[in-house]
Amino acid sequence: MKTTRLEAFSDGVFAILITIMVLELKVPEGSDFSALKPLTSKVLSYILSFIYLGIYWNNHHHMFHAIEKVNGKVLWANLALLFMLSLIPFTTAWMGENHFEKNPVALYGINLMLCALTYTILEKAAIRHEGKESAIGVAIKNNRKEYISLATYVLSAMLAFFVPVVSMAGYASVAILWLIPDTRIEKQLRP
Repeated sequence: MKTTRLEAFSDGVFAILITIMVLELKVPEGSDFSALKPLTSKVLSYILSFIYLGIYWNNHHHMFHAIEKVNGKVLWANLALLFMLSLIPFTTAWMGENHFEKNPVALYGINLMLCALTYTILEKAAIRHEGKESAIGVAIKNNRKEYISLATYVLSAMLAFFVPVVSMAGYASVAILWLIPDTRIEKQLRP
């Protein structure tokens, strides 16, 4: 099977998730800038989650640029990723609504960890289907960034019960690590 339907469906899900998140930001009553102050944690949560969804969309796009065909395992792995990503609006809203309290920050980290885990499963399913010598197989030989991210999510989620601000710094640091698109695939696809 070609990748076009999977890519179109996934792009639609990404767009819906971003829309859902922005709809959680309610317009404050009052026209003074001080009316925005109570929204600070919600806006900061939204910005971080928007960046994360952008990173996943960007890397998903790059991955499927290197994949020629999909099978049922790749389709299910992609659905698992989309399911985990679909929880981001909920964990983002809970965290922002509760001003970065420990439980919401921990759950947000668990959500991010599960997103990273399912993305890695998707990569592995695609490589198994396409073969280790395929463009995706050759490009994704080094998983160092993925493992660093997973370890940071686990550690940050545990730290959230003690120092939520440190956890948020951990989540932000992983986002910074991934802001630049995954060049492994681009290097592999150059003529």
